[in-house]
Amino acid sequence: MSTKLFDLSGRIALVTGASRGIGEAIASLLAEQGAHVIVSSRKLDDCQTVVDRLRAAGLSAEALACHVGNMDDITSAFAHIGTTHGRLDILVNNAATNPYFGHVLDTDLNAYNKTVDVNVRGYFFMSIAAGKMMREQGSGAIVNIASVNALQPGEMQGIYSITKAAVVNMTKSFAKECGPLGIRVNAVLPGLTKTKFAGALFANKPLYDEWMARVPLRRHAEPHEMAGTVLYLVSDAASYTNGECIVVDGGLTL
Repeated sequence: MSTKLFDLSGRIALVTGASRGIGEAIASLLAEQGAHVIVSSRKLDDCQTVVDRLRAAGLSAEALACHVGNMDDITSAFAHIGTTHGRLDILVNNAATNPYFGHVLDTDLNAYNKTVDVNVRGYFFMSIAAGKMMREQGSGAIVNIASVNALQPGEMQGIYSITKAAVVNMTKSFAKECGPLGIRVNAVLPGLTKTKFAGALFANKPLYDEWMARVPLRRHAEPHEMAGTVLYLVSDAASYTNGECIVVDGGLTL
């Protein structure tokens, strides 16, 4: 049930990578709070499955295919949003990739390019496209989903960790220059979360145990536990929050 602080009625929200995991949890919570949510990922059918579930619950949502590593897809997505809605109030950059899991010295160019194209270039130009729309309307909120790997690189996750560190500084750069335009930009840094995306870590017991040893609560997170932080950051309750990078990892000791 919506509260006055978190009521998003009338707002248009775009969530990338929203067909499953953390993105789906975020899209669901924003819709529950009254936003019209554009559920986006590479595959339209997967997005539509989420949308059908939300609509069956009486919530407002639509599906939109967009591969954020493809510049033409970004252009097309925002053309659609502009034509259909004429505004965008919330952007959650959640789509990410990590095609390579192994020693950093064995990273090949293809894995490097894919990771940077989605995790850095994608976030950057999605934020520019959204920011231009928000500048015209004089308000908006952007939340980037980074990772605690931005602060402490994960073993066997070199290039992924590097891109997430870039997202943190990107967030601060956009926040500094876009804040005066009425656009707030913040980031959430999830710890180990039970998703298909993080499957390699859950399958590697030594790495999983090492991670748990650093987390005071001795437990991994579930996707819905990330969604509440995002809701706060896009709501009126956080109207003075800008450029913050919030770590959500059970009290991780860095």
